[in-house]
Amino acid sequence: MLMEHRFIQNFTKYKFLLVELVKRDITVKYRGSFLGIFWSFLNPLLTMIVLTIVFGAFFGGNIPNFPIYVLTGYLTFSFFSAATKLAMNSIKKGAPILKKMYVPKYIYALASIFSETINLLISMIVLVLVMLATGCPFSIFNLMAILPIFFLFMFTIGCGLILASVNVFFRDISYLYGVFVRLLMYGCAIFYPITIIPAKYVLIFYANPVYCAISGLRDTILYGTFPNPFIMAYLIGISMVTLVIGIFVFYKTQDKFILHI
Repeated sequence: MLMEHRFIQNFTKYKFLLVELVKRDITVKYRGSFLGIFWSFLNPLLTMIVLTIVFGAFFGGNIPNFPIYVLTGYLTFSFFSAATKLAMNSIKKGAPILKKMYVPKYIYALASIFSETINLLISMIVLVLVMLATGCPFSIFNLMAILPIFFLFMFTIGCGLILASVNVFFRDISYLYGVFVRLLMYGCAIFYPITIIPAKYVLIFYANPVYCAISGLRDTILYGTFPNPFIMAYLIGISMVTLVIGIFVFYKTQDKFILHI
């Protein structure tokens, strides 16, 4: 309880720094780009078009509104992948300042995740436009999309704090994590239906919190229903547990960061 109180207290005190770091991350991401932040719209749209063309002939017939199916999966996975990778390297990136003055170290990891959250929200505009273009019906359940997104956000913070801590001491984790993320992409059913997976392996997908978030988003956006309550219950539980573990690991190791960055 004391640790959580300190976390909230520092967060409130240094929230101005968090805002500035988020602005910096977004600015740096698009610096030198002719299209700038417009890439947040164009990138998911182009990726959706390519995946729809390539895989639509194989799976499109079994999935209603295949472009929306692909886009919901791609946006969700891309957010988790990009946010955790940025958070993982955030402490090393902030080393010049951390060596000179006191700053809550977790602010750097949070800033990385928050900046990608903003990119995700911007990309959601593309999702709405594609829904309009493909005739995907809107419903009140679309508003429930906030649930899987929010709890994926919580899960991402927990993973980001763990990765940021481990990466300070074991630099090779960044390479291993890159391989893991590639494997994870194929385990999220982004461009294929889970119905093609043999029954004995389906449980592996449902144990994947990122896929659970994707499934919840598809329920609310594509199918216009409330997210599967069992999947959501698991996502909520694993998100909260991972967040607590992430905070605990970070606070237990952060005092040793200065010796390794």
